[in-house]
Parts: sequence; structure tokens; C-alpha cells
Amino acid sequence: MLQIPTGRLFFAIVMFLTVAFSVSKAQQVTDTLEQISPHAIEQDFDISADLSHPAWKQAESVYIKHQVQPNDESKAWINTEVKVLYSDQNLYFAFICEDPNPKSIRANISDRDDSFRDDYVGIFLDPFNNNQQAYELFINPLGIQMDGMRTGNNEDMNFDMLWYSDGEITDSGYRGVMKIPFKSLNFPKRNIHDWSIQFIRNYPRNSRYQFVWSEVDLDNSCLICQNGELTGMKDIENTNTVELLPYGMSYQSSTLNDASSPNSGLDHGPIEGRIGGSIMYEPTSTTSLNAVVNPDFSQVETDAAQISANETFALYYSEKRPFFKKGSDLFSTSEDLFYSRTINRPLAAGKVTHQSQDYSIALLTAYDREAPIIIPGRYGSSLVQSDVGAYNNVVRGKYNFGSESHVGGLVTTRNQQEGHNYVGSIDWNILLTDNYYFSGQAAYANTKELDDPELFDDPRPLGESSYDAAFNGEQFGGTLFTSEFSRQAKYYDFSFGYTSYSPTFHTQSGFINQVDQRRFEGSQSLSYYPGWNWLSDGSVSISGTWRYDFSGQFQERYIFTRWSNNFGGQTNLSISFLPINDERFRGRLFTQMNRLMINVSTNPLNALSLSTHVDFGKYVNRQENPTLGEGYNISADATVKPTSRLEMSLSYNYSELSAANGEEEYFSGDIYRLNGNYNFSKNLFARVITQYNSFNEQLQVYPLLYYKANPFTKFYIGMTDYLNYFDQPGPNGFRGFKETNRQFFVKFQYLIRS
Repeated sequence: MLQIPTGRLFFAIVMFLTVAFSVSKAQQVTDTLEQISPHAIEQDFDISADLSHPAWKQAESVYIKHQVQPNDESKAWINTEVKVLYSDQNLYFAFICEDPNPKSIRANISDRDDSFRDDYVGIFLDPFNNNQQAYELFINPLGIQMDGMRTGNNEDMNFDMLWYSDGEITDSGYRGVMKIPFKSLNFPKRNIHDWSIQFIRNYPRNSRYQFVWSEVDLDNSCLICQNGELTGMKDIENTNTVELLPYGMSYQSSTLNDASSPNSGLDHGPIEGRIGGSIMYEPTSTTSLNAVVNPDFSQVETDAAQISANETFALYYSEKRPFFKKGSDLFSTSEDLFYSRTINRPLAAGKVTHQSQDYSIALLTAYDREAPIIIPGRYGSSLVQSDVGAYNNVVRGKYNFGSESHVGGLVTTRNQQEGHNYVGSIDWNILLTDNYYFSGQAAYANTKELDDPELFDDPRPLGESSYDAAFNGEQFGGTLFTSEFSRQAKYYDFSFGYTSYSPTFHTQSGFINQVDQRRFEGSQSLSYYPGWNWLSDGSVSISGTWRYDFSGQFQERYIFTRWSNNFGGQTNLSISFLPINDERFRGRLFTQMNRLMINVSTNPLNALSLSTHVDFGKYVNRQENPTLGEGYNISADATVKPTSRLEMSLSYNYSELSAANGEEEYFSGDIYRLNGNYNFSKNLFARVITQYNSFNEQLQVYPLLYYKANPFTKFYIGMTDYLNYFDQPGPNGFRGFKETNRQFFVKFQYLIRS
């Protein structure tokens, strides 16, 4: 394989970024399509969807007039008026939404961030007005909140913010109001503020229509660049904000005395408790300091089980813990060099973030009492659970320029006893001209293993190097490089990319589960928009990947084709096919593994949504001695809402693989998950999750009652219950499910803000 000297490669990257910086600066968008200057009020007030407060009569108004989905070539055919006010402490929005048939409005009482299938209105808000990042705040017709953070064309819906809302359905449509404290926003220090903003209305009927205030051209890949402007705000404040978030929890656990004996009875542990808390101080609207003592990193929301019967790589689960969710966008890069769930059970943690017009800096530090380690490989990875403590540090810096363009750096360090893992990287995303992007990342990792073969003793070699995966105190370095050139537009997209991970590239603070590869990728997509009642839009695409290991040996190639259409009744049908699919696994080359995939989803009614996925064909049986098999995977989801307060969701996953001649079944099994929610109000909820996994014959039950005053003040009471299936014959045997683990818990946390 051709080897490129590291010094020359680094020089080429720097030269390219310098030129791209100049081009991107020249391309920065300066013209806005719409403007509104909000009226300033002296006294704040409590919001109500009836808009009875006299201040609304003084508010400036604009109208949402343009359609953006499913096509941008039509005007909005329903009226939506938006009113805006501000004080020195808060920003106010009111939406007056007309509807020709109010009975068709989709609105449900639900937990926050769970109403995206409803009607809703909202805003994209970019206080820095630099086309890099925008707050996304939405409410459904009953005032249920949804929020997120948009960076370029990526959305982080784990983001939570403190703000206020209300909504009500009327005889002519519905009204919604928002009150956003400036203390909840990051914005630059200026005498006069001109912010980028977009107003949105979601209208789900035969199709999912979306309307906007400032006209959007889908052929322009930069969505935030097409916002309007909120101009002329003066004397607004966000300084010296302090937030305290104390918590307390109590729990009692019981486990089976003898895991192999269902009749051995439960050992009931003592009632235990834990208290702790966090403090956040914001000296300015751009700087935040966070510290936690004995932090609460318990996870009330359960992870949906994934089928791993034929999976040799560690599985990825999204972050749900509040401390890591807040500001997570500041630490993210295109490659997962920081994966917060590798910080498993911290004793203490701290975080500092700073954002300005042109740059952002973020620092996270934590001491973890039980640090897991991912050991990546060519054909699989290992997840080592350890009780070895680790000191973790993450530093991220990013310089923004032009529209959607940045250059950044990330450093992660982890120290465990005599071992360490240090990773440094640079990354970039450049909007070159119009719809064209160049992005990438380069990284170097230095790893010194723990000297503890009893903890992990796998002797598999790390590629062609002299090192192996066992924890025997070896020290080695590794590299990562990825780059992509792409076009994003309304009708035609393409991308071409190259990625390499050396066999000795380990990132113990990140999630890289496959290394020893050089990968070449390309894709093209063509979209069409007929705008018919029965077919609104669709696309056809083709993509391909060729993968080699670092010795130059061919490992994998495939061609992936896809045809997708959005039909009436909010129904999507996607059909995909692998006409070429060859892979080398553990020394054996498997060819002609053709595969067909079908996806169908529909949401024709407020009370019903359905989806299913089927793929079938030839697969590698990924065992120590791999063979070729034939099989299929099925998943199905159904959500029923008998009333606006009750929701029942059922998901089903089945996987099967057999020998190609049909004489042997390698594995088969399924996972059921039933989720029932009853929402007493906007703040009080009851939920029961029941999950059965036939692969380990385990039944899990999670009942929960919880109250949320806001995203941070909440109370939980619930339990987790695990029941295993036993099949033991004989007079003293047992056949059936038996409780093996159970825990009751109560948890409370309360936000104090000044």
C-alpha cells in the first residue's frame, strides 16, 4: 500500500484549510430574507394561551407564509400569526394558528420531547447570528415542550433547557405561547442585539407539511443561513447566574441467593441512600462552570435491548444522563473520540464551557470508580468491565468561520493505575461554495495497557504489529484519518470519502470498535418532488464501500441501492438491495451475499402509527469458525393512543440464521418490548415497561411514577424487576419464570436558580 509521510500529510491539510478558510469567509451569508423588531416591555408577566395580557396588543406581528416540506415551491395555505415581545429578562412569542378543521388537530398530553408527531409551532434561534448553531424550541397545541440544538444539519434532541409555555385548542385552530429566560441562553455581549431566527409550523395531515416565516430554498444546504432576523433588542441581561441541583435517592435491592437455584429465595439487602448535587455558575452569558459532588448518574430511562447473537462488536447506546447531555454538542466530533458512557460510575466530575461569536472551548474532568475499556479489532471488539479507577479529562476547542464552517481540536486523557490512553485530534468542516463541503478528522493515540492479564488475556495480535490485545503493559501508538467531499442539495447529493484506523489506534474515552482498516466510500442520491396527494416526494440512491486492512489485504466490498417514497397518509416505503456484498472474516472470504431490505412506516391517524423492517438473504455466521448462512431479521413497532393521555407502544424484533443447506440452525430468537404510558397532566406521568428477551430467557419489568416540574426538577418512584426462565425437572425442580433481581427506588432532585 502507498504510504504518505505524516509530515507531508499534515502540511497538505493545513494548506488546504487555509485556502478553504478564505473561500468560506467569502461565501458567508450576510443578507436575510425577513426581519422583525420586537416591542420592549418594562414588566414581565405570566403567560397564558388566551393572550389576555394587554402587552400582546403592543407586540409586533409577522406571518408564516412559506412551505418548506414536502416541497419548497408552494405557499402556506393556512394562516399563522406570530407575535414577539421582550423585556430585560425574557423573550416572549405567541403563535395564533388557524385551522380549517380544528377536529383534525393532532395534540396529546405527553412527556416533554415526545410530541413530534403532533401539530406544533416553534423557533430556530441563533443568538450569535453566525450560521453555526441554533436552539430549537417547539410546543404542541397543548403547550407540551420539545427542545434541541441544531449544529449545521445535525440535531441533538437530548438537549434540555428551562423555559415556559402554554397552549390551547380553539374553535378556529389553536394558540401557543413561549417565555424564554435570557438566563437559559448563551449570547454575545452587545449594546444592540440582532439575532438569527426562524418561525416554524408543523402540520401533519395527509402528508407532513411544514411552513416557515423566512423563505427556505431546499437547494441551499445551509438551513440556518436562511433564517430571518430578530433585530434591535437592547439592555438584555444574563450575568452571574447560579444554579444548584441537589438530589437524594433511596433504594433497596434483592437478589436470588443461588443464581442456579430458583427455589433458593431472595436475599433482601438493606435500604440504602445517596445524596449529592451539582452547582453551575455563569459569570457571563457565554461562560459556564459546572461541578458535581457524589453525582447522580443513575439512569431511570431503560435502554431498549438490542439483538447481539451474531454481533462481534460492542454495541452503541445513546447517553441519557443529564450531566453529560447538557453541552454534549460542544464535545462532539465526526468520529466518536469522546463517548461519555465510558465514564461509568464517577465519584466527582466538573465541566467548563465558553462560547463566543467565533470560537468555543469546553473542558470536562471526572474520576471514575469503575472504568470500562473497549478493545477494538479487525473482526470484533471486546468490552472489559473493570473496577479499576480512572482519571478522565477531555478538552475541546473549535474556531467557527463563514457559514457552517469550523476547525477544531480535541484531546482526551485517561489514566488507570500504571496505564494510560492519550488521544489528540484536529477536525474540520468547510462549506466551500454553495452546496459543497469538505470535512475530516486526523488523530493520534498513545496507549499504555494495564499490566493485568487476569483482567483481559486475549492474545490476538493487533494487526501485523508485534503487540497483542492482552493487558500485559505494552505501550504503542496509532493513527486515525478520515476525509469526505460532499454535495448537499435539493435534487442531487453525492459524497466521496476515505477513512483509516491503524491496528493500534485505541481510544478508551471514545467509541471506536473496529480498527485495522482503510475504507473508501462513495454515494449518490437523486430526489424528486411530484407533489401529488398520493405521492409527495421520493429518492433513489446508490452507495458503495471498499475496505482493506493495513497489510493491504482485501476485507470487504458492497454496493447498496435504495428507493424511498413518501406517500399519502404519512406513509413511507423504502426498498434496499445489496447486489454486491463480499466480506473476508477471520481469514475466510465470503462472496455473493445478496440481501433485500424493506421498510414501511405510516402515521395515518393521531391515534395510530406503525412501522416494520424486514431484511433477508445471506449472512456470515460470525463464530470462531465462520460459515455462510441464510437468514432474516424482522422488527415491527406499533403505537396506539386511545385518548390524548394514554399511549401504548409495542415493539418486536426477531432474528434467525441457518446453514445455507438448511441442515443446521445457528440461532434464532426474539425480543418483545411493551411500553404503556398514562399522562395525568403535563407534569405527572405513570409508565410501565415490560421487556422479554428469548436469547437469555429473561423478563424485565419497569413500573414508574414520576413528576416533572421542568426538565431538572423531578421526582421518581419505581422499581426494576428481572425474572429468569428455569427449566429444571424432578420433584424439587422448577419450570417457569422466577424473580432473580429486584430493586425499589425513590429519587428527587430540585433546581434552584438565581
